Amino acid sequence: MTDAAAPARPPESEFLEIWSASFAQVMGQITGSAMPCSVRAEAPPDLTPAGEGDFWAAVTSSGALRGEMVLRMAGATVLRLAQMFMSEPPTPEAATTAEHREAVVELLRQISGVVAGGAKARWGEIQLLVEAAPAAPSWTPAGTYWLQVGEEGPSGMGVEAGVSAALAAELKAEKAQAAKTETAAPAIASGVAAAPPSPAGSEAAAENGAMGLLMDVPLAMTLHFGGKKLLLREVLELTAGSVVELDRKIQEPVDLLLDGRLVARGEVVVIDGNYGLRVTDVSPLGMS
Repeated sequence: MTDAAAPARPPESEFLEIWSASFAQVMGQITGSAMPCSVRAEAPPDLTPAGEGDFWAAVTSSGALRGEMVLRMAGATVLRLAQMFMSEPPTPEAATTAEHREAVVELLRQISGVVAGGAKARWGEIQLLVEAAPAAPSWTPAGTYWLQVGEEGPSGMGVEAGVSAALAAELKAEKAQAAKTETAAPAIASGVAAAPPSPAGSEAAAENGAMGLLMDVPLAMTLHFGGKKLLLREVLELTAGSVVELDRKIQEPVDLLLDGRLVARGEVVVIDGNYGLRVTDVSPLGMS
């Protein structure tokens, strides 16, 4: 008698595994030490049922996967994550401020950037938009999962993740399509002849081949944070420690330029100690 095969994991749980690994990666970079994170089938001890003081974040996925997720954290978890992200001393008795909540939103945005990269091989190009939500979503999650951030116990933190029916359906549909592709692959390898390319297809292939020759040409990109006009006298008066105020607010997107031409806009992030840009808008005229 053989053992029964282990039940297949739902595709939503596979997606949450990427969130778990990305959470651990980003938190490890911030704290300088490994921080385990796992997906749980039940709520971690510190995450009680939804109530007053909880923090909610909405995650909207577009591109290859379309749908929504909602993330919920207890106030104490928000405070601990924000203090780690902002390099503040751990003070559990401190009051959670708007600045702490904004820091957690930015932390989740950095994590979502890693998630998009980790999900690319499995689902293709996706974009994840993270925003603070005033309360629980109006839709009912099709599946609910929990992330255990850190070890269980006083230092552990719990995050509830609810997946919308739309996103769950996209994940299931993609998984079914992947199974069809895997089934069709042996037929191609077994010698089934492909239809000859049409003349139009040949022209397209030639054009793609010519374009391919340019794909490895390095291009110098520039981030533009803002500008400021100064008098010559003011320029000559600049010294170490001088502050020049730019004409752009801190919450406004920055520009990505190619040879002075706008290509995209986005949010500044920190990746492995370096500045980076999370693209939120691509200019349709950027490459014209």
